Amino acid sequence: MKKITLFFLLAVIFSATALNAQDAKFNDFYNTDRVQEVRIRFKQKNWKDVLDSLKLNGEEMLLGTLNIGAKEYKNVGVRYSGSKSFKYGGDRNSFQIKLNQINKEQNHQGVKKIKLSNALRDPSMVREVLGYEIARNYMAAPRANYTRLYVNGEFRGVYVNVEYVDDEFLNKNFGMGDNTFVKGTNVNDELSTPDGCKKNVSGSLIYEDDASCYLGNYELKSENGWDDLMKLTDVLNNDIKNIEKYLDVDQVLWMHAFNHVLVNLNSYSGDVSENYYLYKNKHGKFVPIVRDLNLCFGSYKKYKFKSSTMSLEQLQNLDPFLHKDNKSKPLISQLLNNQYYKKQYVSHIKTILDDYFLNGQYENRAKELQKLITNDMRRDKFQYYDHSQFLSSLTETQGKKSKIPGIVELMSKRVRFLKKHPEIRGFAPEIEDISLASREKFARKEVNSFRVSATVEKHAKRVRIYYRFNAEDEFQYSFMLDDGENYDGRAGDKVFGLEIKPEDEDSTLEYYIVAENAAGVTYFPSNYMFEAKTVTLKELNK
Repeated sequence: MKKITLFFLLAVIFSATALNAQDAKFNDFYNTDRVQEVRIRFKQKNWKDVLDSLKLNGEEMLLGTLNIGAKEYKNVGVRYSGSKSFKYGGDRNSFQIKLNQINKEQNHQGVKKIKLSNALRDPSMVREVLGYEIARNYMAAPRANYTRLYVNGEFRGVYVNVEYVDDEFLNKNFGMGDNTFVKGTNVNDELSTPDGCKKNVSGSLIYEDDASCYLGNYELKSENGWDDLMKLTDVLNNDIKNIEKYLDVDQVLWMHAFNHVLVNLNSYSGDVSENYYLYKNKHGKFVPIVRDLNLCFGSYKKYKFKSSTMSLEQLQNLDPFLHKDNKSKPLISQLLNNQYYKKQYVSHIKTILDDYFLNGQYENRAKELQKLITNDMRRDKFQYYDHSQFLSSLTETQGKKSKIPGIVELMSKRVRFLKKHPEIRGFAPEIEDISLASREKFARKEVNSFRVSATVEKHAKRVRIYYRFNAEDEFQYSFMLDDGENYDGRAGDKVFGLEIKPEDEDSTLEYYIVAENAAGVTYFPSNYMFEAKTVTLKELNK
């Protein structure tokens, strides 16, 4: 009877835990599988006029009451946001909501600022939500979902709820939020550029020895950090061999791969080097963060300054090595002219294609997202496109002037183009049979080191193992060898091995493997940037 009672109690506890986890996910403010409901109430009936005035005249906010579902928050600050997307007198401007405008501790699930995007030039309404969802699989990126917005009781339409890249975001993703934080912008032009500074460079990370040249091309979001940014640009342009001391190169290559696969040209990869952040992490390296994805999937069609917009066919066949030899885009050209970095970049392109596009996952997900908001979009009288355009926006170009490509219309042919590209279709190594030596059966002697081996096919010339013993530390790497002397079997048998000495007997080894041949590189595991493999000596000695 006691055993039955204990089993019943454990079952109840397990079920309650599972239900709590489901409830937490359902109620998450950025849950992509439900539409949030946000209501704003102003005392002013002419709130639109007031918000227009505030947008045009400073940074002040209009106080109001906010409801998110059943939760009410008083004295929140509200103003219109956006520069290109803002329209004076417009019915569908983006909103910025500051919950802690008056009460500094006021927040919703830890969220203190809310950004409601109007999805400018996105008839599908999925570009931001899907784009950020894909990006988060490979790099730190904001969360995004949908919300029904009501103002003074009136339904104002479906908006995209995008997570702010602020202190909370930085702390959550990097474990700290007070280091150098920079936004690449497009403020400077030929008329406003100071004398002696390069013109029309925006946030391209070109080096200039005059600090004033940086002021109009970057927005410093932290209290200080101009010296850090200047040092980064100096090394990037003039001392590339030491770039890994100052830049998380692999994460930058992920950003480039993401931008080029998704034809996200309203970014560093387009005509103007903007719409990205750089944050200096705890290891002293700048990490990129993508932003403003409403124009990805070919909605923005310029890649060369002052050039005309590209046709659908040009977007579909956009060169994945665009800007490789463009000295005014050093974050691309300086990295992709390093053969190892170039192979990493190609590997990342292949991974994104395999995960989302070759299997049609992106299309299925886009349809799911549209289905989620279809009924609300039908009654959205302020949307930029009519409902028939929304429904056909995945497969057909929309708009008479802007001509926004259908997402599937664009990507179906783009994927085929990338798959056949001569520098992408090459065969990278294959990593198989990873093993760690464990204590032999009945043996008294325990293993006291990590002896790692892996079989690597397809002409591997170098195999690196990246490892660390503390999650707070940076990964370091050593070369695994196929010489018959590193726990790798016989020399030349395609088995690569290495012994790694632990810090102590309780050490946990966290590791991933990168194999390189003449054509490319391969990672194991493929999601190494978030979930490297782990093993302990205790496990090996069982």
